[in-house]
Amino acid sequence: MTAMDAQTIIARRIARELRSGMLVNLGIGIPTLVANYVPVDMHVFFQSENGLIGTGPLPEEGMAHPTLTDAGGQPVTALPGASTFDSAVSFGLIRGGHVDMTVLGGLQVGQNGLLANWMIPGKMVPGMGGAMDLVTGAKRVVVAMQHSAKGKSKIVKQCTLPLTSARPVDLVVTELAVIAFPGGRAGQGDAALAPATTAGLTRR
Repeated sequence: MTAMDAQTIIARRIARELRSGMLVNLGIGIPTLVANYVPVDMHVFFQSENGLIGTGPLPEEGMAHPTLTDAGGQPVTALPGASTFDSAVSFGLIRGGHVDMTVLGGLQVGQNGLLANWMIPGKMVPGMGGAMDLVTGAKRVVVAMQHSAKGKSKIVKQCTLPLTSARPVDLVVTELAVIAFPGGRAGQGDAALAPATTAGLTRR
């Protein structure tokens, strides 16, 4: 399975969590791909914390606009009726609990559902971004990440990297498994493995 294949699997699966009328924030990286797999009959409002509601799929080659980007500086498209505003309004929406779902990348997720995704000690961090506000303020938090990095599982007993929030996430989607954390723990029956995937493989 190639990295691109894994990212597509993750994005397609998360798109199934969307519902019409939702206000959804997509983080940088794999989360941005989710917008490409929204069913044609579903109307979802995507928000970027740099001040845009109404982002669409990634622009086609040669069609990117230099002033229309997501929070990570990557080009996005704007759908008819899109709205732009300043970051104060954008974070007011997030902190006020108006975002129905946020999809974020992850470095680690502990067995208690706690997320670490904003820094690796000793490496330069351009900024913490909006992850802390999003995990705390969004009604539902979904993590999109590949299951392992450098041969080690990113689903761990306890995060060793700095935590993003004291609030557990609601759902983790990798190319190997979908894991829910009701009440801050992965309960029995709340994890689903991808076809041809064994429990042993997900722990590597």
